[in-house]
Amino acid sequence: MSDTSTSDISTRELLLSRIRDVADYPKPGVVFKDITPLLADPKAFTALTDALADLCVRFGATKIVGLEARGFILAAPVAVRAGVGFIPVRKAGKLPGATLSQSYDLEYGSAEIEIHAEDLDQGDRVLVIDDVLATGGTAEASLELVRRAGAEVVGVAVLMELGFLGGRERLLPALDGAPLEALITL
Repeated sequence: MSDTSTSDISTRELLLSRIRDVADYPKPGVVFKDITPLLADPKAFTALTDALADLCVRFGATKIVGLEARGFILAAPVAVRAGVGFIPVRKAGKLPGATLSQSYDLEYGSAEIEIHAEDLDQGDRVLVIDDVLATGGTAEASLELVRRAGAEVVGVAVLMELGFLGGRERLLPALDGAPLEALITL
């Protein structure tokens, strides 16, 4: 968190205490950060929702974009709490009707995400929410989609940033001055 007040530190500690490390998942040598214990704890999930909703209000967002799949779980209650709309960004082929799509490179190969362009308007100010910032590819592609739909990106917020994977550095040019907030950085 950028502000280190006592409540921010206690929120960070609460959230961190509810994230479980799972060794060798999904493959040997990887330590997976499992957020399901956090989601199962109503106090921790509420603290997370409140912290992200505060960012939404602070940035003046009018819509929230949630990235598939865990980003949906975090972003939807934030949108309700902040009183703004929720727009899902999905893997290619999962949304009916007309969509905008964006391809991006992964460590080995590529992927594609989509959004319903008609759900965003020219005056919309969008906060992108996801659970983890790892290498930054999905977040970078989502920023491009939001802008191609005609909306303004006011920020990106994640529960946790895996700093050792370099996602922030990759994402900085695409942010174009918009803030990137990570509640926890590992």
